[in-house]
Amino acid sequence: MENSCFSYSVIFIITLLVLTTMALEECLLEQLRLKAQVRHLEHQTKLQQIKIENLLQEKELQFMDRGDEMVVINLGEKRTYADCGEIYNDGNKRSGFYKIQPRMSNTSFSVFCDMSEGGGWTVVQRRSDGSQDFYRNWTDYKQGFGDFTTAMGEYWLGNDKLHYLTLQDDYTLRIDLLDFEGQRRYADYKSFRVNDEESAYQISCGDYSGTAGDSLTGGFNPEVQWWANHNGMKFSTWDRDNDNYEENCAVDDKGGWWYNRCHSTNLNGLYYKGPYTSNTDDGIVWYTWHGWWYSMKYVAMKIRSANFEPNLV
Repeated sequence: MENSCFSYSVIFIITLLVLTTMALEECLLEQLRLKAQVRHLEHQTKLQQIKIENLLQEKELQFMDRGDEMVVINLGEKRTYADCGEIYNDGNKRSGFYKIQPRMSNTSFSVFCDMSEGGGWTVVQRRSDGSQDFYRNWTDYKQGFGDFTTAMGEYWLGNDKLHYLTLQDDYTLRIDLLDFEGQRRYADYKSFRVNDEESAYQISCGDYSGTAGDSLTGGFNPEVQWWANHNGMKFSTWDRDNDNYEENCAVDDKGGWWYNRCHSTNLNGLYYKGPYTSNTDDGIVWYTWHGWWYSMKYVAMKIRSANFEPNLV
């Protein structure tokens, strides 16, 4: 009798173990199936996001091709926006000129909001056709100058405005570049900031990523950073020399910029059409893409909060 009880107990335990093992295997298989579904959904979501961004970018490029169309958008006085990211997330998805007022600024001003590439980009500089003179004095760069009404208008937003914008949050800088062969590249920099006039609008920025190469901080070669790194440099113009060169880089390279000794990028230089010859490398230069002796067709510097989360509704 005891042997029979023992046998039944063994059989029960074995059966229980088998059933438990089968249940665990089914559970593991179900987990694997659910994980595969999650990965598939994440992949599909990512593809949809890329598709949406590409469609927005295509729409923006078509919009940009309309040349000198007026794109001043009046939102009335319903609220004050600190930057283009706030405008985007308030439901305004069309690129154009809007009024903003950074939180530390006493005045509002017009700025082009680029709503492509995720939206919310505040454009602080643009070169497109050479129609504006960028070889200007300290006061012009302090206050800003250029065309603030048309889709492809050239302008510099102003160093005071740049300071107030970048003071209010952690901003990412994106630089869009287009050459005369129709090729596009970009450079992103984390933690972009411009200090106040007392510090001569000293620039600071963090890590680089992109396709154009790191010309702004000289990351393409550590041995050249003593002259090629613009990070930490003060702003210079022909009438206010703050660079590290024995002479005046702004005079030599015909622009206002955060010159070192002198530059590996000169986005406010003279507008040439591609390859050029000159006494100095005074074109619209991005060294790590086309070297010193090629001037870009189109450049836009734009910033967006690192904390920006696009509202796609």
